[in-house]
Amino acid sequence: MNLNDSDKNRIIELIKAGQKLPKEFIYKLFADEEDVFLFWNGRKEDTTNIALPFHSIEHIDEPRKETKKQGDAFSLFETDFRGRQLKGWTNKLIWGDNKLILSSLANGPMRDEIEKEGGLKLIYIDPPFAVGADFGFDIEIGSETAEKKQSIIEEIAYRDTWGKGISSYLSMMYERLKLMPIY
Repeated sequence: MNLNDSDKNRIIELIKAGQKLPKEFIYKLFADEEDVFLFWNGRKEDTTNIALPFHSIEHIDEPRKETKKQGDAFSLFETDFRGRQLKGWTNKLIWGDNKLILSSLANGPMRDEIEKEGGLKLIYIDPPFAVGADFGFDIEIGSETAEKKQSIIEEIAYRDTWGKGISSYLSMMYERLKLMPIY
């Protein structure tokens, strides 16, 4: 414990009075030098536990020009004659809600394949930064003003306002960070 006599007496007084302890006492009561505590209203420990199927939309691993020959003995990967990889977990770009993707990777059938290949090397989730913007704007055209409203997709994907303030932003980020597998 990291409490001096004054802190101890203050805690005893607050408990006897039936009052809440100030947050700094939580850290002093339970922390050691290695602990980091994240507390906010509405914090939940549970995370999404879903495994959705993935569908291939496009291949991003093709070379710019066809330079490999079928049967090339010096190829690092098993490829077809165009250079496309036929198997293995590498260079995957997965598009979608990162919470659902991360949950599907952690809980779905791809997990074994990912672990066999040494795990994930990079997770790019492109989170909002809690700037409080909705990215709608007004455009002046001649003497008139037009309002550029967001489409439904833009509103979901790009709005960076949080109805319940910073606690709802932290809850959103916390669940995603917790879902990132550690290999």
